[in-house]
Amino acid sequence: KLETSKVQNLKQIAAKELNITCHLDHNFMTCSIPSHRLFVHVRRLVSHGHKVGVVKQTETAAIKASGANRNTLFTRQLSALYTKSTLVGEDVNQICSLEDVDEGSHGDVMVDPPDSFLLCISENWDKLRKQLTVGLVAVQPSTGDVFLDCFPDGSSRSELESRILKINPVEILVPSDLSEETCRLLLSVTNASFQADDRARVERRDSAQFEYTSAINTVTQFYCRSQQEDSRSLWRVASFESPVICCLGPLIQYLQEFNLERVLRMNTQILLKQTEKTNTWAEKCKFKCQKMLRFEPRHVSSSCHTETICRSGNKTELFSDLSGFPVLQERTKQIHFVLSEIQEHLKDIRMVLKAPTLNYITVSGQEFLIEVKNSLSSTVPSDWVKISSTKAVGRYHSPLLVERYKKLQELREQLLLDCQREWTDFLDQFGEHYHTMKRAISHLATIDCLFSLAEVAQQGGYCRPKVCEDRPQIMIRDGRHPAIDLLMGEQNQFVPNHTDLQGDGKRTMIITGPNMGGKSSYIRQVALICIMAQIGSFVPASEACLGLLDGIYTRMGASDNIYKGRSTFMEELTEASEIISRATERSLVILDELGRGTSTHDGIAIAYATLEYFIRHVKSFTLFVTHYPPLCELERMYPDHVSNYHMAFLLNETHISSDTKDVQPEFITFLYNLTEGAAGQSYGLNVAKLADVPDPILCTAARKAQELESLLVLFNQINTNKNMFRRHWLDIFE
Repeated sequence: KLETSKVQNLKQIAAKELNITCHLDHNFMTCSIPSHRLFVHVRRLVSHGHKVGVVKQTETAAIKASGANRNTLFTRQLSALYTKSTLVGEDVNQICSLEDVDEGSHGDVMVDPPDSFLLCISENWDKLRKQLTVGLVAVQPSTGDVFLDCFPDGSSRSELESRILKINPVEILVPSDLSEETCRLLLSVTNASFQADDRARVERRDSAQFEYTSAINTVTQFYCRSQQEDSRSLWRVASFESPVICCLGPLIQYLQEFNLERVLRMNTQILLKQTEKTNTWAEKCKFKCQKMLRFEPRHVSSSCHTETICRSGNKTELFSDLSGFPVLQERTKQIHFVLSEIQEHLKDIRMVLKAPTLNYITVSGQEFLIEVKNSLSSTVPSDWVKISSTKAVGRYHSPLLVERYKKLQELREQLLLDCQREWTDFLDQFGEHYHTMKRAISHLATIDCLFSLAEVAQQGGYCRPKVCEDRPQIMIRDGRHPAIDLLMGEQNQFVPNHTDLQGDGKRTMIITGPNMGGKSSYIRQVALICIMAQIGSFVPASEACLGLLDGIYTRMGASDNIYKGRSTFMEELTEASEIISRATERSLVILDELGRGTSTHDGIAIAYATLEYFIRHVKSFTLFVTHYPPLCELERMYPDHVSNYHMAFLLNETHISSDTKDVQPEFITFLYNLTEGAAGQSYGLNVAKLADVPDPILCTAARKAQELESLLVLFNQINTNKNMFRRHWLDIFE
């Protein structure tokens, strides 16, 4: 009863997820789907985090009818098991062309994400050193990509979080005794989506599988084979760090449930061989491409024909040349022989019925039917079997047809099984060359990328940067933003700017200026040029001399993180804290308006202290965009390392009418030219005017800004007078 109750609950859950009806039928809850739509419904269930099994009938009707167990029930077995990361198989991967996808004819089919990684996490706590070490193994079964990592982490799990966000797994394997801190992290990651089908599925496994002894035994049994190559692979795998082994063992056991463990064996070997050296990259690419081209599946139909066949599900037509498949060749000959017998029998039927033009017909899938009018039923022999009838005609099979048709069905079903077997063998053969082809394609993609960079280098205004390995510096003459410059076309409207940062000299730029003046575009431009130069590309500048950077760290924009309970300002400071802990003298740090999410005094204090820390202690190349004028005093305190700049502009003075209540905001003309010195104001009212804020609001804001400026001037005068009085009073006493 308990088992039946569980099954009924599962049916009700499936019906709810699939939005279909679940009803009671003979004391059993029943819900059904069309068999040809299995791939759609399996994907829908999997996308909601369920593990879905597909049970299929393993016997065919014709073969069973001729076997010894013909009076028993048809056997059914679990043929496949699917989760978010293991959607590999014919039940879930329907063949559809690119044209169909573009036209939207498969709009109800859920498309796999670009990366469907299965991630396994293990934790190892060292009590003596009080250090947590985290191991990661990520595998994508559909493509064969494998990534390994092992690293120390703190209580915030920041290192683990960054890797999870980078890998973006759809399924995560963890031990049942996972630490509370990591559980909170996974909960925040999995809940970071409004839709359930976008959330990663977390699978908790027995913690004993993650123990090193159990894991190494699993790995040894998995890789230990008689072949010398596999022995070398076992030795190399066993040399991994223990946290990685503790992930690899449970991952092998998990993939074995889906018959996908071979992906790990093959891919781990390829991963280990990535460190082997070849003479040159070009020779390596040439060798791999040649090796790929030597694998030629000659006996399989062309790609277009194969696509049509795969859509129909009929694998008997997959093989265009049977010379390499003797089993299929023999089975086809047997089918042709039976068909020829049936056609020869048609002559006898015509003679018996005295109908020289009679032919077989097919009705509702029943073939080789002999159709006779009811008025002539007396001419039908008594041993013929009536298959179907209407008011006008009757349809029969002769004894020979009954026997031959049964034999034909049996042979056809056997041919289908043989084709399935040969197709599986072909896929296994292809799998042996899969990584060779994949790596060759990867090399071709690299060549394509290099050709793209070469094409960029031919554009006007691009130069070859000089890379100075020994001297840290960023020197750019007439630098341009590569994307904005392209969007502006060939009219040369983009205003180029210089950049000159020296590791032993002025390495910090404080950039001020009006809103929308081009500050953020400028600092992005510098970062992009550094990246392009370091990957070997020409850069949009007249001259560039750059040192090697170990990282580019940015803090830009504003966004909160509700799922982690972090406000916008908290997110801003968390990112700044990460940059402070990671940046070095070889890093480029970009901070855009740090401290704007709190009160003015707190914001200025935080921004000032952070920037001063970068100047005095981190000593990285720093571009600091701010609207806080007090920060510009750092140039006076550190004249050898700090420079003030602003984005140039033209200001039309505020117009004041005879009625003092009518004050118009300033109008700014942006020049987008980086100029030495600090800007006195940010002119935010100009942006408000550009945003079509109503004029009454603009006038009120301009009048209020003028009042605040007057109060500030008055306050400064009072302080000046106080200081003068204090000095005068001291002079009197002296």
